[in-house]
Amino acid sequence: MDVSHNPFIQTAANYSVVVLFLVIFLAVFEVVTRYQNWVEIKKGNLAVAMATGGKIFGIANIFRYSIGQNDSLPQMMAWGLFGFVLLLAGYFIFEFLTPRFNIDEEIENDNRAVGLISMVISIGLSFVIGSGID
Repeated sequence: MDVSHNPFIQTAANYSVVVLFLVIFLAVFEVVTRYQNWVEIKKGNLAVAMATGGKIFGIANIFRYSIGQNDSLPQMMAWGLFGFVLLLAGYFIFEFLTPRFNIDEEIENDNRAVGLISMVISIGLSFVIGSGID
């Protein structure tokens, strides 16, 4: 039996890779933000929860496109990684384009308006990034 054409095995492989990459990518976001995501979420910081939720959705959405457009696991992983790099760049561009205040500081202080915009930017960019995946 050829396991590479078994949809159950392919789905399990895709799922496993995406979960692993999600953990790694969230760890990267944890390093580049000034606050600790899970500590703030545990304290009830809704702005951090929205921003983190947007990142999770964004990463998952990028991989949705990557899985749909690529038949091989290595190609799916490569496009997912590239999409994450673009999403991370979007985070830095958002910070750069708001010189009047610090995005991380506002989110850490539970500014829900900034958390919501951060979430929407991550989700929106994930659709743009995903549409370019081959």
